[in-house]
Amino acid sequence: MIKHFINRPVLSTVISVIIVILGILGLVTLPVTQYPDIAPPTVSVSANYTGANAETVMKSVVVPLEEQINGVEGMSYITSSAGNDGSANIQIFFKQGVNPDIAAVNVQNRVARATPLLPSEVTRSGVVTQKQQTSALMYLSFYSENKKLDDVYLQNYLNINVIPNIKRINGVGDANVMGAKNYSMRIWLDPTKLAAYGLNPTDVTAAISEQSREAAAGSIGQNSGSSFEYIIKYVGKFNTKEQYDNIIIKSLGNGQNLMLKDVAKVELAAQSYTGFAQNGDNPAVSMGIFQTPGSNAQDIINNIKTYLKSAEKDFPDGIHYMFNFDTNEFLDASIEKVVHTLFEAFILVFIVVYIFLQDFRSTLIPAIAVPVSIVGAFFFLNLLGYSLNLLTLFALVLAIGIVVDDAIVVVEAVHAKMEHGIKDAKKATVEAMHEITGAIISITLVMAAVFIPVTFIQGPTGVFYKQFGITLIVAILISAINALTLSPVLCSLFLKPVHHDKEYEQKSTMGRFFHRFNVAFKASTDRYGRAFVFLIRHKWVTLVIFAVTIGLLWFSSATMKKGFVPNEDRGIIFTNVELPAGASMERTYNALKQIQQKALKIPGIKNVTISTGRGFLSGTGSNYGLAFVRLQPFDERTSDDQKIENITKKLFGIAATVPDAKVVFFQPPSVPGFGSSAGFEAVLLDKSGGEYTDLDRVTQQFIGKLMERPEIEFAQTSFNTKYPQYQMNINVPVAENAGVSVSDILSTMQGYIGGIYAADFTKYGKQFRVMVQALPEARSSAESLNSLFVKTKSGAMAPISQFVTLEKAYGPQSVSRYNLFTSVKITGSNAKGYSTGDAIKAVQEVAAESLNQNYTVEFTGLSREELASGSQTLIIFMLSLIFVYFILAAQYESYILPLVVVISLPLGVMGAYLGQKLFGLENNIYFQIALIMLVGLLAKNAILIVEFAVQRRHHGETIVMSAINAAKARLRPILMTSFAFIFGLLPLIFATGIGAVGNRSIATGAAVGLLIGTFLGLVVIPVLFVIFQYLQEKITPPKKLEINLSE
Repeated sequence: MIKHFINRPVLSTVISVIIVILGILGLVTLPVTQYPDIAPPTVSVSANYTGANAETVMKSVVVPLEEQINGVEGMSYITSSAGNDGSANIQIFFKQGVNPDIAAVNVQNRVARATPLLPSEVTRSGVVTQKQQTSALMYLSFYSENKKLDDVYLQNYLNINVIPNIKRINGVGDANVMGAKNYSMRIWLDPTKLAAYGLNPTDVTAAISEQSREAAAGSIGQNSGSSFEYIIKYVGKFNTKEQYDNIIIKSLGNGQNLMLKDVAKVELAAQSYTGFAQNGDNPAVSMGIFQTPGSNAQDIINNIKTYLKSAEKDFPDGIHYMFNFDTNEFLDASIEKVVHTLFEAFILVFIVVYIFLQDFRSTLIPAIAVPVSIVGAFFFLNLLGYSLNLLTLFALVLAIGIVVDDAIVVVEAVHAKMEHGIKDAKKATVEAMHEITGAIISITLVMAAVFIPVTFIQGPTGVFYKQFGITLIVAILISAINALTLSPVLCSLFLKPVHHDKEYEQKSTMGRFFHRFNVAFKASTDRYGRAFVFLIRHKWVTLVIFAVTIGLLWFSSATMKKGFVPNEDRGIIFTNVELPAGASMERTYNALKQIQQKALKIPGIKNVTISTGRGFLSGTGSNYGLAFVRLQPFDERTSDDQKIENITKKLFGIAATVPDAKVVFFQPPSVPGFGSSAGFEAVLLDKSGGEYTDLDRVTQQFIGKLMERPEIEFAQTSFNTKYPQYQMNINVPVAENAGVSVSDILSTMQGYIGGIYAADFTKYGKQFRVMVQALPEARSSAESLNSLFVKTKSGAMAPISQFVTLEKAYGPQSVSRYNLFTSVKITGSNAKGYSTGDAIKAVQEVAAESLNQNYTVEFTGLSREELASGSQTLIIFMLSLIFVYFILAAQYESYILPLVVVISLPLGVMGAYLGQKLFGLENNIYFQIALIMLVGLLAKNAILIVEFAVQRRHHGETIVMSAINAAKARLRPILMTSFAFIFGLLPLIFATGIGAVGNRSIATGAAVGLLIGTFLGLVVIPVLFVIFQYLQEKITPPKKLEINLSE
């Protein structure tokens, strides 16, 4: 079969050329993202109950919705929260692989069941169900340097002119503005004037609904035989201040009417006043842009930037924008870095091969094999629906070292034949291929088999492993096709017999170097053969090596830091600010302003955008704020004190100088789509359904204990039951005597203090709300109740304070649930020198020690995945070994011989753990992938020796001689392939700058493991072969018939 390809060189080259062309076509159309779609599909349900407090929203909105939604097909877990601003949010997380569109429809159907159970105010403003992208592609801020244009104008200008265009860009899933400054017709009631005319807020809302409405009056002259037909138009819903001013509330008789403007102030203003943002000293509006699954992040961001550049010239004077966070910066820089590494690795591999083969023609053959396999892999990635991301690129860098192996094995085997006297390149190639085809096929099968179990891992961890493993499998399979078609053809055409006829002195510098290298290598090979005889006689040395290996492996594994994905410098620091409960927005703004001014003086910080009314970790409220700290570009932050860790340390120093503020600085999560912060995320559940105050007390004690642990830098929660509130009590007997119903009292309170969503109107092509509420000064304190009136049955107006008393009380700002239990979210981060795995373990230990049976801790986000992935990795590792064992058993027709290969593997695994430990790196998902790859590489070395030893044994050599000769004959290709791989990893091991942590995590363990594994393996494998071949022959004696004397 192989001879057929050697005789048809054109066919072989055509196969490779087609693979390359398909690869280039695949590469052009591959989407580029930072990571594949790893985050689990999430559906969010949101609603609003204007004026209600958190506990009311929880009982009347969240609980009925959750009861129906819980258990929807494919769900993993459910979280919900309710705030004092009337907002209700439910997030349903689904298992990896569930179609997000189907999930959203299923949730929507469940929500429809709960709708009849919700208060009418909630259903009127709508319950929104949508699939959610949990992490933003980019955050940007628009700001106004024009003093006439405030943030209300700015947000509505964006809503009307900019955001609709951004949403239409291909791949944009959503564009969300932070803040609710949408236009609204605000009707500010004057309670004293209304009382003077004997009116309530409900009379005003009834008049608005009555007079501002759409009508379909029909047409005149239709089918009446007249010459013309006239459509009747009606003014419809009012949309100007003047129209609302002139709404008639009541007829006063004698031709006079009471207008809305007589009892209220009407203005077109903001729908909500719960926060404001600033960039520098200018009012700003921040927005987040989210992508749809499977779209090309790079293209989307470039298209948004192109659109904004063209739209900028039409912006009103003084409006500008800036990007706070843009995943492309990190993505472009990392991809550029990986591409550099690809080239560096390629050159280093080339040099190693050249030193060993000492012939430019021979070196060219493996060098041609690499691009064919790497480029060809892109076609299959496209076919499988993968993207070009950091994982697939890492896989290709590692593939360089692996892919070159097959070609090296071929070239080296042909060289050996030519050195042993066969002058004709074609004949040498045919003979060499006859010997090594089996080895190449088994190496390929084993390398691919190692990664097959990886594709069965579930959840987001599985996506990591799968994209990585399949990329490598594809590259390895193409390289095997190459080694069996193109490489032998190139050998038969290119290689010439080596002439050693020049005198040593006459040789060039390179010649002299190669001559010395060969003499040294030959001497080492002979010495290796002699050392091996010693090892056969003293088999206990092998046992000692294994004992030391197991000891070192256990030590490294037990003391190594554990993590999920390494944290990288992304060029941005998120800031969460929390002031004492009940602090006003102005006070929060002043604290943020202080942080902003001091932070801008730190070298390495480019700018700081602040926003009040909401936090990254804490939800919404007047005492919360957030900031984006944007760092200078990566290439401008080269000095050590401008590393992100050191800048964060300085920022924490600044935060300590801001009185009363709890400030936390953190980086975005290392994997987009898992929560909002790096570090760990946990929830403390109250399974007893107790009081919020008890839960608050237990939470504070728990966090206190966590802060005592060295593994934890900070742990915090925004849950706090100390928010000043009023408890409203209605004296029902007194109210009933006066003929005032409880619902009259509550609707009057809502109309004056909470606010009523009275109607809608359309302006600038958008729909806005009409909101009715008392003037701010008429609801400034508890005494204001004396001037709010309600109508009694006699028609007289009585102050509402006759029936209502307000008592000072305390309660939470927002309440949340996790899987239907009341919960508190705790976020935190690991201290320097510890990994997230260490922090999670610390949380579990503290929970076990300090919580009683009514409380328990669960993890969410990336922490949940990290825990789930740990248990799977060991199983996968074992499965990989089993696959290797059975493939070799099938090839050698023996259940005993493959044990040589499997038993030799722990040597390299020990090396990998030791290397990772000595370099201070953690045991994370990258390292685990490298370990599985290492199993394949080490097995390959063992296969080369065993395959040859078995052939020699069949040719009639003694067991010991066949082991010695096989080991000596395969020493050069083993060292060559191992060094090629190790040198290929050097650029990753010594990586600096962007993405360096990931690069080092993946390469260090693999390189050190292969180095130690190769040298110890060369010593141990032949000894193991002698032992197991002896056992094998006890069971089935060798067939002497297979000796072919002509060979």
